[in-house]
Amino acid sequence: MLEHGGNLRAAARRFGRDDWIDLSTGINPWAYPVPALPANAWHRLPEPDPALMEAACAWYRAPALLPVAGTQAAIQALPRLRPPARVAVAAPSYAEHAHHWGRHGHALRQVPYAQLDAAVAASEVVVLCNPNNPTGATVPAAQLLAWAGQLRRRGGWLVVDEAFGDTLPALSVAAHSAQPGLIVLRSVGKFFGLAGLRLGFVGAHPALLADLADLLGPWAVSGPAQSIALAALDDRAWQATTRLRLQAAGERMHSLLRTHGIEARGTPLFHWWPEVRPEDFHEHMAARGIWCRLFPQAARGIRLGLPANEDEWQRLAQALADWSTT
Repeated sequence: MLEHGGNLRAAARRFGRDDWIDLSTGINPWAYPVPALPANAWHRLPEPDPALMEAACAWYRAPALLPVAGTQAAIQALPRLRPPARVAVAAPSYAEHAHHWGRHGHALRQVPYAQLDAAVAASEVVVLCNPNNPTGATVPAAQLLAWAGQLRRRGGWLVVDEAFGDTLPALSVAAHSAQPGLIVLRSVGKFFGLAGLRLGFVGAHPALLADLADLLGPWAVSGPAQSIALAALDDRAWQATTRLRLQAAGERMHSLLRTHGIEARGTPLFHWWPEVRPEDFHEHMAARGIWCRLFPQAARGIRLGLPANEDEWQRLAQALADWSTT
């Protein structure tokens, strides 16, 4: 399996310590408060809840959605729903996309975001994250819809992973996902801070959603996950407050990094920058009990999520100050 952030046990095994600050993911550090669950959430087979579908469609502004056990389930399944095709995956990006398209007989290319327009003309499938994970790069919704139209006319797909889209809703094309050829992935884990729930949604043409549902099989999402997600997706007050809180925290992170000579970009949930010595930076932070995400290959950069409290902010500030004097 590929390496991902959140692997805090690996950090503890390697470096010791029991006081880790985990900034290796872009998950909201202030998770939605999980409500008490009804007893039947555990007892009944988890058939899809129409109320959950209604709440999800309202929050994501999508005409129809399929709940899945995390968008990872859809990422692994979608390449199996097409015959071999020319596939372009934006890079650097969430590595699971290229990994799975490359395992199912497709002719895979990884292309920089700046070359996506040309890639659309030369591909049957184009896959990108918007905003991108890890770099924070974005593509305007109008451009995405134009690309989706080009691909649709050739029977192709545009797959848009909007896992980090909740803080930047103007970028979303989920409202258009019922049209053939456009597939949108949304995640409950990032904005709501509920990564352990393993719940996401796929927006697409009804026929494709039916094919994907058949492939994934019955009871794909647990009853407890559905109950918790319904509460979170319906809670407009928490959502509005959280967007403001994350925006302020993201601005604070941007300012803190700039203070120490780091010009980063990203979303309110994470910041990324190309680092000349990424391995050294990662080791420096780990030695101080701060676990960040290292990208040692083509991207060669560092991604930082948000601290959860003032003590963590101060520890991060001190670690950055120590780094800037090395």
